[in-house]
Amino acid sequence: MGSILDQIDSPKDLQSLDRDQLEGLAEEIRARMVNTVSRTGGHLAASLGAVELAIAIHYVFRAPEDKIIWDVGHQTYAHKLLTGRRERFDTLRQSGGISGFPRREESEYDAFDTGHGSTAIAAAVGMAKARDVQGGDHAVLAVVGDGAMTGGMAFEALNLAGHLNSPLVVVLNDNQMSISHNVGALAGYLRKVRLDPHYLRAKSDFESAVSKLPLGESLIDAVERFKDGVKQLLIPGMLFEELGFTYLGPVDGHRLPVLLETLEQARSLARPVLVHCITQKGRGYVPAENDAAKWHRTGAFDVESGEPASSSSGHSFTHVLGRAVLEAAERDTRVVAITAAMKEGTGLSAFADRFPERFFDVGMAEQTAVTFAAGLAAAGMRPVVAIYSTFLQRAYDQIVHDVALPRLPVTIALDRAGLVGEDGPTHHGAFDLSYLRHIPNLVVMAPRDLSELAAMVRTGLELGAPAALRYPRGEGGSRPPGEVEPLPVGRAEVVRSGDSVAIVALGTMVDTALAAADLLSSQGVEACVVNARFVQPLDSELICQMAGEAGRVVTVEENVVSGGFGSAVAELLADRGVRVPLLRLGLPDRFVGHGPREQLLKDVGLEPHAMAESIAQLVETGAAARTR
Repeated sequence: MGSILDQIDSPKDLQSLDRDQLEGLAEEIRARMVNTVSRTGGHLAASLGAVELAIAIHYVFRAPEDKIIWDVGHQTYAHKLLTGRRERFDTLRQSGGISGFPRREESEYDAFDTGHGSTAIAAAVGMAKARDVQGGDHAVLAVVGDGAMTGGMAFEALNLAGHLNSPLVVVLNDNQMSISHNVGALAGYLRKVRLDPHYLRAKSDFESAVSKLPLGESLIDAVERFKDGVKQLLIPGMLFEELGFTYLGPVDGHRLPVLLETLEQARSLARPVLVHCITQKGRGYVPAENDAAKWHRTGAFDVESGEPASSSSGHSFTHVLGRAVLEAAERDTRVVAITAAMKEGTGLSAFADRFPERFFDVGMAEQTAVTFAAGLAAAGMRPVVAIYSTFLQRAYDQIVHDVALPRLPVTIALDRAGLVGEDGPTHHGAFDLSYLRHIPNLVVMAPRDLSELAAMVRTGLELGAPAALRYPRGEGGSRPPGEVEPLPVGRAEVVRSGDSVAIVALGTMVDTALAAADLLSSQGVEACVVNARFVQPLDSELICQMAGEAGRVVTVEENVVSGGFGSAVAELLADRGVRVPLLRLGLPDRFVGHGPREQLLKDVGLEPHAMAESIAQLVETGAAARTR
């Protein structure tokens, strides 16, 4: 008998299957996922847990006419396999291949682009209301992980949905985790719900018994008038009912007959419905079942053993950040660490183990993380907030209003700054320099290497004022042993002498600039290379001095050119009346796609040969200021 999966070119093909074949389809999908991700890397555990859910949704709903929105997008691999991307699934997250997240430009079955959490319900409410205004009758469904429900935006949208009362289905995929284990009062509430009986059966039995009594219908009406009290007794999903949703569940998210029945019922109700599904993250692959946090996102691995395909030195920027914060906490009892559902991803696991009373995971709520840190700082603590650069965008107002304006000593660590590789445009940290450098009172730093990262952690914590440091994903050589000293604020360093052109480079681009300078030297062009270290404040005196001596300036950054580090240097030179040709190299004014980081850097010209070619042209022509 042939493969069931090979018969599925679109969701419509599911209708040709007997329902008992769906179980076999789920097994095949899991095997295909594990084999593919073992070669490409990817977000495995969440997608393994959502296989039956994806099958049931596409069996009951009629995409693309019905709109299905997946929040965050980590759980969509089965969805992709069922929606015409089976033959291209081996290209997952590769250059020119399919994305690891829903992308509207990739498929008509991807109703909304999602890479950040807690957004799907709001988008679904918007689509439902657009349908109502336009006179449509299709269904709108949002699939939301319980981790995303720790973000305030999800509850803002639930509140709006209940108020508007448009037909809408929200599937709560409850695997008890976001990336790290879920925390907070909501997680505790959902744990209680999982232990309660299905309320629909209880309510049905109650109404059936009462209706047979004299005046039974009147009794039921009376009970409805006292519904709050009845809900306390019968409805485990009372929280969602009070927000205006009909609550169905909890149901076993791996039992297809139950899922199909429940989703069919949800689709038939002409009002907001929340279906609560209990699933197991990592289901079907034992290593992922045993350690779902580790397998949330993985590189290539051996399927049989679960071991990584390549070894790591352990000297990553993320690891050194965690170690530096831990060392600071050993020295200073005021130091606390905060993350937003990313304890492992931001390198703070060791800190949490050593100082559990000083570690705080606020859930998928970056805004709360920053203002919570501001409250700690206002009360005398020295908080470090570790958040991915792309996710910190969600807390911009809190940085301005709650941290920088009152000049509170909060240190913000921006992990995954720059291009992150296969996760693509939703996860590239391309904009942080542009949205941070203009904020008054905020010191902004970027380390060249692991030692500078450790020194910048100490600099931020001893500054007594707001500070931010951005650093890349991946390894960075070895950090020399011993205690680091804080850096003098706003001081750059010359790392290579030359009088033909001054290359002022930041962070990850310093070593790239040095390699480009070596190539230029073979052409008779001697470049001075400056490790800027600070974006705000700039080392104004050194940069102007180097510009005057070399007569040409090149800035290099792994951030968008618009409004970034190069713009800061351009403004400085203009304000000081230093008139020299200026070339700004950085990320282009477009969203960069997904693929290996080295390939992406080459594609945007941020590798030594392309950089040397651009700089040589500047030296040869003395061209006016321009950008790449």
